[in-house]
Amino acid sequence: MAEGDARVLMLIDDDPAQTRLITALAAREGWRTLPVPDGESALATLESRAGRQLYGIILDQLVPGYEACALIAELRTRRPALPILMLTTSTSPQLAVEAMRAGASDYLVKPIAPDRLMQALRNATAASNSPQDELTPLTEKMAGVADFETMVGTAPPFRTALARAAKAARGHGSVLIQGESGTGKEMLARAIHAASSRAKAALRLINIAAVPANSLESVLFGHEKGAFAGAFDRQVGVLQNCDGCTLVIDEIDRLSLEMQDRLAEALARKQVRPVGAKHSFAIDLRMITASNLPLADLVAAGHFRSELLELIGGTQIQLPPLRERAADVAGLARHFLARIGDQPGLRPLGITDGALQLLASYDWPGNVRQLQTVLFRAAVFCDGHALTPPDFPQLLELIGETADVPAYGNESSGVSLYTADGHLRPLSEIEADVIRLAIGRYKGRMTEVARRLCIGRSTLYRKLSDLGIDDAA
Repeated sequence: MAEGDARVLMLIDDDPAQTRLITALAAREGWRTLPVPDGESALATLESRAGRQLYGIILDQLVPGYEACALIAELRTRRPALPILMLTTSTSPQLAVEAMRAGASDYLVKPIAPDRLMQALRNATAASNSPQDELTPLTEKMAGVADFETMVGTAPPFRTALARAAKAARGHGSVLIQGESGTGKEMLARAIHAASSRAKAALRLINIAAVPANSLESVLFGHEKGAFAGAFDRQVGVLQNCDGCTLVIDEIDRLSLEMQDRLAEALARKQVRPVGAKHSFAIDLRMITASNLPLADLVAAGHFRSELLELIGGTQIQLPPLRERAADVAGLARHFLARIGDQPGLRPLGITDGALQLLASYDWPGNVRQLQTVLFRAAVFCDGHALTPPDFPQLLELIGETADVPAYGNESSGVSLYTADGHLRPLSEIEADVIRLAIGRYKGRMTEVARRLCIGRSTLYRKLSDLGIDDAA
C-alpha cells in the first residue's frame, strides 16, 4: 500500500513510549498513526481536514482532560461509524460494559499483545455494518475459571482432553496443550495447576507473541547489568523467577529456533544462565506449554526442535475446536451467561431455544472465546429478561433467519427445558413430560417404561398420580 493510501488512525494518548509502540505495530498493518495528547485535541482533530481521513480511533482510558467513556460517547456522537478502541490496564467487566455502552467497538488490556492489536485493527477496517463486527474478540472481560469442574462440555474429544489433563495434574511432568486459538488452552493450563501439588505456589504465564523479539531472551533467561547496550540493570528472567512454581508458555510455536535451543538446554540441565552471566542458576519448575499449531508437524517441517518437543511434551493434550463439539454450545452459553450475570453492571439473563439454535448454527472460527465474546456483547445491550435471536443481529445476517439450524435434544425429543422467556421450567413439569414421552415411546408398556426410566413400577405409578398424569397410558 502506498504511503498516501495508508489508513489513518488517531491515537489519543500522552504516553510517548506507548505511542511509539502502537505506531510501530499499526504500521505493520498499513496504518498511519495521528497521535494527539488529550481529549480536547482529539475533538478538534476530528473536525479538521485530517480528522475526515480517519479510519479508526484508539484512546487510553487515562486520557488527559476527559473521562474515557464520556469522550467515547462524544466521539461516537460526532462520527457514528468510526471504530473506537479503548486501552486500559483494568480487566474490570464494569469498565468493559460502560465503554461498550458508550460506543466502544473493542477493548484492549495493556500490556498489548501485538497480535491482539493487529486483529482489532483488521476488524476496524471492515465496514461499520459488517456482520463480523459483533464477532470481535473481546476476550479480556472475565477472568478464566481455574478448576476442571467448571469446564463445560460433554463431547467425547473434549472429555478425553479433560481426563488426560486431570491425570497429568496429579503428576509432575511437562504438559503440552494444543488446539486452535480460543479453544481454552490457558484455562485448561490454570486448571492443571490448580489441581497439582504446586497449586499453592505461583502460576506465571508468558505469551511469546506478546513479547518483542529483541527482548525475548532477556525476558526468558534474564541478563546481567551491562550485558549489552541498554542493560542498565540486572534482570531476573522468568525461568529463574519461576523456581518452585508452574510456568505456562503460550504460543510456544512462535519461538525462534535459536530460542528453542536455549530453552531446551535450560530444561534439560535444569539450569538457566542469564545473558552476560558467568554462572548458571538451578531451577525447579513445572512447564506447561500451549501451541495453536501441531508441533509434530512443525518438527517435520524443520520449524521446531524435536529435542524441545520431547522435553515439553511429557503429556500431550489436544483441545477440539468448538465446531467439532456443537452439542456443547447450549451448555457453554448458559454457563457463560450465568458468569456474565454476576459481573458488575450486568444482570442474570436467560436464553431462548431459538437463540440457542442460532448460536449452534454458526461454526465459531474463534471457538469458545468467541462464543463468550458474542454473549457478553449481547448481554450488555439486552433490555429483556432473556436473549432472543434479535439480540444477535450480525449472526442473523450471517446465517439468515430461515437457515436450517440444528435442533437441540430437548426440542427434537419433545421435551423443552426452558420457558419462552428463557428460564428453566419447574422440575415437576419436565419430569411429567419425560414420563409422557416414555409412555408414548414404549406404547404404554409400563414395565418397559419403568425399566427404561430406571425406576420400579410402583414408583412409576406413584409419580403418575403425584404429577397428575394418571391417564397418560
